[in-house]
Amino acid sequence: MGIQPRDISQHHCHRGHWDLVCDRASLNSVGSSIYMFGLLVGAAVFGAMADRYGRRFCLLLCLAVQAVFGVSAAFAPNFPVYVLLRFVLGTSISGVIINAFVLGTEWTCTQRRMLAGIFTDYFFGLGYMLLAGIAYLVRDWRQLQLAISAPGFIFIFYIWLVPHSARWLLVNDRREEALSLLRKVAKVNGRSFPTAAQVERCDVAGEGKDQHSAIDLLKTSEMRRRSLILFYLWFVNVLVYYGLSHGISSLGVDLYLTQFIFGLVEIPARSLVLLVLPWSRRIPQSFFMAVGGVACLLTLAVPAGKPQVVTALALVGKFGITASFAVIYIYSAELFPTVIRQTGIGMASMFARSGGVLAPLINMLREPTPTVPMIIFGCAPLLGAALALALPETANQPLPDNIQDIQEPSGRISPSHSPSEGQQLQHLASDS
Repeated sequence: MGIQPRDISQHHCHRGHWDLVCDRASLNSVGSSIYMFGLLVGAAVFGAMADRYGRRFCLLLCLAVQAVFGVSAAFAPNFPVYVLLRFVLGTSISGVIINAFVLGTEWTCTQRRMLAGIFTDYFFGLGYMLLAGIAYLVRDWRQLQLAISAPGFIFIFYIWLVPHSARWLLVNDRREEALSLLRKVAKVNGRSFPTAAQVERCDVAGEGKDQHSAIDLLKTSEMRRRSLILFYLWFVNVLVYYGLSHGISSLGVDLYLTQFIFGLVEIPARSLVLLVLPWSRRIPQSFFMAVGGVACLLTLAVPAGKPQVVTALALVGKFGITASFAVIYIYSAELFPTVIRQTGIGMASMFARSGGVLAPLINMLREPTPTVPMIIFGCAPLLGAALALALPETANQPLPDNIQDIQEPSGRISPSHSPSEGQQLQHLASDS
């Protein structure tokens, strides 16, 4: 449900139902941009909210909003109401994506963190392909909206399944709840629970009691450098990802088949990421962004009348940017400390969604100047590839918990803290 079906559902449904043709055809792109703006707002709101109220609360809230407003959009009486409902839907989808990812990351040990992150991404590609198939079979846009939204009510059972983040509980001084969760996890996994981890003796790294905000992302030089580079990388990833996805209909080949292939290409892209990430995060991030950018620029050299070649190059660009997208989620979670991890990823996602807002509008430039969109989609990732090399390597490193943990020049967690009971608990929170 996080996939934007603009080029499928709006292509053969909204245009006829609400007369979005001729001089009103640009409203399709405007509607897509408003949806993307909802993703932007959701990233900012639910990212900061999750650091304050917890990942579980925000995830469940967003799942409920997503199901209700997704189904409501199928009954919209006119285009403005539909766009408004889609805006709210976008905010909830953004909250689901970032909270589900961070919650999973904080429950995963260092050795399996990369595998867990990429494995969940496979389902995004699967949803992409399913959307193409469902849209091919269901041509009425209201029925299509219901078909992709109604299953969201199934997630009501998550109320009894989704746990809090033990790491978040620890840094927010909710030790008894964290200990209860960790004992259950240790029992299920057949692991012994540290005898030194007693509530009354636990001292978790000192910063959990303080309130943190987005301002903390810019307070120190190292935090500021990481944040600004990551913000740009997220922006470019989504700009090009959705720019290529929204531009499917302009490639001159079958819309449904191309949409399906664009989803299918995500599987090998993420599989390749699985192979290379154990050795590095920084180099693959830079390399895959460069592949995406170069492929987009190469489409400009293809002679007119060869849409298959342009589509093939666009697929290579989609492959590179998809792989880059898979890396950036894991890389960001490892670069931001626990106390502001959700805020950091929320802000990064907000910048990303601004790229999503611009993508449909940039594609509108194809009418007067066909080459401009691909020039933008090609040059922006190349700059990102260069900036990614300025970030520290995080492969096989423990997650930083506090801002002072990342001030070491090497990017490694500072050894200044002694291995207290609190740190033992935090290690168990991610190792269980």
